[in-house]
Amino acid sequence: MRRVNHLATLSRAISGAAAHQRLVQGAAMMSTYAASNSQCIASRIAENFRISNPSVARGVTGTVFFSVAASSLSQEVQAKESPPVEKLMPKDVVLYQYEACPFCNKVKAFLDYYNIPYKVVEVNPISKKEIKWSDYKKVPILKVDGEQMVDSSDIVDKLFQRMHPDNSVPDSDEETKWRGWVDNHLVHVLSPNIYRSVSEALESFDYITTHGNFSFTERLVAKYAGATAMYFVSKKLKKRHNITDERAALYGAAETWVDALRGRQYLGGSKPNLADLAVFGVLRPIRYLKSGKDMVEHTHIGEWYSRMENAVGEPCRVKA
Repeated sequence: MRRVNHLATLSRAISGAAAHQRLVQGAAMMSTYAASNSQCIASRIAENFRISNPSVARGVTGTVFFSVAASSLSQEVQAKESPPVEKLMPKDVVLYQYEACPFCNKVKAFLDYYNIPYKVVEVNPISKKEIKWSDYKKVPILKVDGEQMVDSSDIVDKLFQRMHPDNSVPDSDEETKWRGWVDNHLVHVLSPNIYRSVSEALESFDYITTHGNFSFTERLVAKYAGATAMYFVSKKLKKRHNITDERAALYGAAETWVDALRGRQYLGGSKPNLADLAVFGVLRPIRYLKSGKDMVEHTHIGEWYSRMENAVGEPCRVKA
């Protein structure tokens, strides 16, 4: 009965008969699958989104697996950064990830910028069978020449130090401040925006399930169940982080970052630093979703973002 009540509430939130029909059809299709797994799904929601009360998650029948879960103006192409000595380059790099995870995308932005080829293993967010070998049960996990690295900021720090062993100068206070801002503020603004409405939630899960490790049936179930669940969970996250207007919070974060640049091409000056790469990384998965398009249209972040796209260049991902 609780599942029916939530779906009825969600139906009233949909603008337009077409979206309503899509959700109802999708919910009907996934209800049998999800009913027997609600407790497991609820625990995943609570774990991945740090929700202390799993009853919020149990109120929704859905498959939720990650928090998430970017060009406008033409700019001069910037050369990618290269490590000073070729022998310092990692030789075998494997990233265990969720495609839309902002923390995983921070790591990928660093790897892409530094021209480090890497393989990707997409982790099934429910079974996590791909990382059964590790005691660490979150993503990203990066294996570098056999060494396991965890936590996105620590991964970036270790890779940077490995590639620049003679660089004993720590991050500037400014760089450290804004890297912390990404982890403690910017990422928390994203979910309430990309799951703000049912149509946006469905758009987001189209992206997630297209890039994720899913069979055809799992994609359909994940899309509708996940979008339904995340629509409600995002409201909880919005309240938890004291967000009253999702878009205003996103626009405010974008303008805060632009202000921090103080007219510079990048926070790092003439080339990106680790804070630039962190901001770019977490925004890249949403850039061409409705929330990302709105952000570029209504703020001044577009020029910086386009410069970053050119500086980071094409992904260095290789087939496993």
